[in-house]
Amino acid sequence: RKMQFRIGINIGDVVQDADRIYGDGVNVAARIEGLAEPGGICISRGVCDHVKKKLKLGFEYLGEHAVKNISEPVRVYKVLMDSRNVGKVLGEKKRPLKTKWVVFSAIAIIVFGCMILLLYTAKTGPFDRELAEEVPSIAVLPFINLSNDPEQEYFSDGMTDDIITDLSKISGLMVISSNSTFTYKGKEIKIPVIAKELGVKYVLEGSIRRAGNEVRINAQLIDAVTDHHIWADRFDGKNENIFDLQDKITERILSALSVKLSDPERKVITDTGTDNFFAYDEYLKGMNHMRKFTPKDYVKAIEYFEKAINLDQNFSQAYANLAYTYISALQGGKRFWDEIGKDFPTARLLARYNLELAMKKPTSRSYQAFARMELFKRNFSRVIDYAEHAVAIAPNDADALHNLGRIMVFADNPVEGIKNFKRSIMLDPLNKSTGGIGFAYFSMGDYEQAIKYIEKHLKDYPETYAIRGNLASAYALLGNDIKAKKAFKEFWT
Repeated sequence: RKMQFRIGINIGDVVQDADRIYGDGVNVAARIEGLAEPGGICISRGVCDHVKKKLKLGFEYLGEHAVKNISEPVRVYKVLMDSRNVGKVLGEKKRPLKTKWVVFSAIAIIVFGCMILLLYTAKTGPFDRELAEEVPSIAVLPFINLSNDPEQEYFSDGMTDDIITDLSKISGLMVISSNSTFTYKGKEIKIPVIAKELGVKYVLEGSIRRAGNEVRINAQLIDAVTDHHIWADRFDGKNENIFDLQDKITERILSALSVKLSDPERKVITDTGTDNFFAYDEYLKGMNHMRKFTPKDYVKAIEYFEKAINLDQNFSQAYANLAYTYISALQGGKRFWDEIGKDFPTARLLARYNLELAMKKPTSRSYQAFARMELFKRNFSRVIDYAEHAVAIAPNDADALHNLGRIMVFADNPVEGIKNFKRSIMLDPLNKSTGGIGFAYFSMGDYEQAIKYIEKHLKDYPETYAIRGNLASAYALLGNDIKAKKAFKEFWT
């Protein structure tokens, strides 16, 4: 049986005597705890005033209550977890104000609001670009495959992606997503030009040569402002030492940029998820296909992730990305279901099964996947919690921010959703969040803006099908039946 607890929270002085605490602050908390429902939380007026604008919760005023050993009644509030009540205080009766105080308060609110708006705009700008000036900013270009075998391309791409993933977990850096940096693959573009387009100061480039059991990585960190090398080095090792080589490259970058790691960050970037090189090799092949976002590639990704899991049944990242692939296929439409050979309920069960195994050792990706799964249930408080966990683990992960933005739109907070989409775009200037912004505008009823952003997204990512449903709806609501039917046909077929 699940035990249900009541919680009472108060702000006040606490007296400590050895192992005991007491005082009015403790007495009030203990008394209002008894007013809470099983599994619920009650708080005092002081607590409510402190947190009502800071937490994504609602509150219900339960009136004044006489509390034993306290001279004056205590105003008690019930905490509301439902996302529909976020920011609301229900049941409070406002006292009528005299006219002059109403005028004064209105003026004060307007002035204060303008100050906040100015401060916010000055701080964030349209895409939070100023953040790039506050912390070191870096783009890792796709490492060139110098192996004799062109089929080894997945390995050099996977290594690049893993270095980006490790760096994205560090709060003291701004790291451009692989979605954007990989668009420069195979192109002869000068480093300063790339840096300017991506909005970064530093660029890492390199090459990988793999022959039999031997691996050689050449890497160089470049200051894009001066176009000078900060360092250039060669890292040699064997296949089974590949994780150590990755760690050495990451350490060289952080040392050169004077970035200090917290203990949790140090622990999370050195955790590769597996010590089995062969499992890791199959995992990289799966990631290579998953990034292509096509039904046929999803089939191949599933195949390789399953091979990785067979080689290491504790490989959490492989479980997480296998689940993520199934979830993406679920949301991709009928073409994806037909290609992977699973109907909707079966694919959903497989996604949940693999996700539960991934959550034994959670990563940012597993939290992202869990948030997307829970979204089917419309359990928004839990969904937001998972999505925010994903961002907390990897604050520079553009996908995690995109996922949080999308969830905020579903949770009826499109403004916050757009904010996260724009943050995602800053880290991934060429990414798919333009479609997310279109989705947010659609939910706000601004169908013209929705169409503008969705069509831009489809121009960059024509293989995306799910968002065509929103495009069809937007055209239909604007009365353009011809374009609505065309978009819907493309969505469903």
